[in-house]
Amino acid sequence: MPQPDLLLIEDDEAIAELVVWHFAREGYSVRQTPDGEQGLVLAEERVPDIVLLDWMIESLPGIEVCRRLRRNAATANVPIIMLTARGEEEDRIRGLETGADDYVTKPFSPRELVARVQAVLRRLRPALAGEILSYADLQLDPVAHKVERGKQIVNLGPTEFRLLRHFMEHPGRVFSRGQLLDSVWGQDSDIELRTVDVHIRRLRKAINLPGTADVIRTVRSAGYALDAGGSL
Repeated sequence: MPQPDLLLIEDDEAIAELVVWHFAREGYSVRQTPDGEQGLVLAEERVPDIVLLDWMIESLPGIEVCRRLRRNAATANVPIIMLTARGEEEDRIRGLETGADDYVTKPFSPRELVARVQAVLRRLRPALAGEILSYADLQLDPVAHKVERGKQIVNLGPTEFRLLRHFMEHPGRVFSRGQLLDSVWGQDSDIELRTVDVHIRRLRKAINLPGTADVIRTVRSAGYALDAGGSL
């Protein structure tokens, strides 16, 4: 199972230490900051798999951090769980409407928080939970590193595998070449945009077996999507 990357933005030192310890024990890679502005910088430097975000934090309110994460194309789809002592229904609704995926009220059980995070990841990022991804007649096993189309094994290189996994985590969504570079190769990569086209061609050649439809849709001037409807 891949090691999930968790970003914790929490300014209560005791809570932060407890949360970091529990998630590290569960195999998560955890980065932590008490500062909202710094949290945005960390998310930009390396897009996390999930964010735990306190409502009341230093320099920038958690609700504004959530709003900015949702406005940034790189982090727009990262799951966010709000942590707060504000238990009123109106506050919970406001947090969810801003873009939070779940809401945990303090004080909370660390074990319950771990379970809530795992539930969100299973729902929104199934590959991180080690679950088999399926789309049309494609199946991808992130643990066994195996891809099948119909009943036939599809042999993919490591980059094509990561590319397909990214598409299968977000079926139907159009990604620009720049977004694919950031998500699949990493934001620090110096790879040219046209390299994406090369790997898309390799991926198509590998998964489009004889008698099967092209499930990689090319959207002119926009990018690519996993869509059994074909090219536009």
